[in-house]
Amino acid sequence: MSVSEDRLGATREEPPEGTYQRIEESADFRELRRKFRGFAFPMTALFLAWYLLYVVASGWFRDFMGTRLWGNINVAYVFGLLQFVTTFLIAWLYWRHADRVLDPLAERIRGEIEGIPAKRGHRREAVR
Repeated sequence: MSVSEDRLGATREEPPEGTYQRIEESADFRELRRKFRGFAFPMTALFLAWYLLYVVASGWFRDFMGTRLWGNINVAYVFGLLQFVTTFLIAWLYWRHADRVLDPLAERIRGEIEGIPAKRGHRREAVR
């Protein structure tokens, strides 16, 4: 391994040439990408559809969106607030997915690069 220095002056060991290409072609890395995409792409499509429904409904279904639910609170206001709720829900779901599915795979790949044997348990379970 060669040693390099970052812009702050810290030194770190560089993996041998061809390591990244070998890892990129490995089954673990392909599985990691597949599982990431299996979550990220559908979730992005669902959120965009939900957001576009809000925008379209606000523009073309004004009577419905203006329907009062409680006092001055109308459907449009509730839909707008639900956009924030949805954002936090997606962030939490991603965190959970990454913690349970992606991180163990990434740790295994990192272990291959650094020559560290794979851990049996997951770091989150060890903290409990």
